[in-house]
Amino acid sequence: MSLGVYIQVPFCQARCTYCNFHTGVVPGARFAPYAAAVCLEIRRHRHWLPQTCGFLPVGFAERPVDTVYFGGGTPSLLDPANLSTILDALRETFACAWTEVTLEADPETVARDKAEAWVAAGFNRISMGVQSFSDAELRAAGRMHRRDTVYTAFSILRSAGFRNISCDLIVGLPYQTAESWQTSLEELVALEPEHVSVYLLEVDEGSRLGAELLRGGTRYGSRFVPSDEVMADCYELARTRLARAGYEHYEISNFSKPAWQSRHNCKYWRREPYLGFGAGAHSFSGEKRWANAHDAAAYVQSIAEGRIPAEQLEQVSPGQALEEELFLGLRRLEGIHLRQLEDAYGVSLGERFERLESSGWIERVGDVVRLAPERLSASNEVFVELMR
Repeated sequence: MSLGVYIQVPFCQARCTYCNFHTGVVPGARFAPYAAAVCLEIRRHRHWLPQTCGFLPVGFAERPVDTVYFGGGTPSLLDPANLSTILDALRETFACAWTEVTLEADPETVARDKAEAWVAAGFNRISMGVQSFSDAELRAAGRMHRRDTVYTAFSILRSAGFRNISCDLIVGLPYQTAESWQTSLEELVALEPEHVSVYLLEVDEGSRLGAELLRGGTRYGSRFVPSDEVMADCYELARTRLARAGYEHYEISNFSKPAWQSRHNCKYWRREPYLGFGAGAHSFSGEKRWANAHDAAAYVQSIAEGRIPAEQLEQVSPGQALEEELFLGLRRLEGIHLRQLEDAYGVSLGERFERLESSGWIERVGDVVRLAPERLSASNEVFVELMR
């Protein structure tokens, strides 16, 4: 089995009000030392892995790498030369048979010379954080770009040679209405990206906006966040409009033109192995998960001193693995093959699914179980019920 590689770049120009990731706004002078530390971690990983994880499947670290994903944060902030050195370190360390090399980019960071350098370095896919085509919504969310910036960036990426572009939209931003959401959808469809991600606003105390909503405050436009009912309607509108435009809905939040699914992210949903490098990056062997320290400065210091940057290690029990199979499998619109899962884990799941089927939460066709289409926007409730 091949490996996916994830590179974490935890830097941003500004922190969005809805963001709950471990990212920070730091001086640009810290970018190059960070990239150098990531390169060093990549080159040392075969020496460090046994110390980090103990036993690993034979040949795990020697598996060929077929997908690479630079996420964050805003990886496109790094100088293209820094990004190129990281890809070179991967080429020198792994047997690489890349089919998909993704760079997350915010629209305002896209420039012609940078886009051309990304292509030359080996990137063939861009995941762009559009989020909305409404300037009012973008300002409220703390985004740096505006509607016109998206069009400029998209044109530059196409001219540079990118034939695989993904765009994100967020349902539930402050000041968003059903009408403004429909406008964002129409403008996005007109651009014809190969892939679209539609995310529902997460409300948790890890973001400024989420914390404000939980405490009933008024900052960050929290009074103008649409209701759950409006968000559910917007999500359903996205499903309908994107399907009409030829996009296949293959995962709760993800849509693609035929044959343009995110190959790297599919590894996560199928519980396939991947290695993560950089501050806060996670890795998975199939039986174990581990993660690096989140603080970027501490990560760089650890690498410089020759210390293993990992700070978390978890042995995944059979029970945990089964729950992940259920949760991740039901996120995929194709669903899960019940008998195959029961045979693999030596369990019977019929009673658990019968309860959900009778309540209309899931549908079952032969051996395949999937979320009921009308329940996709309330998937978290289904997962909670399933795990009881």
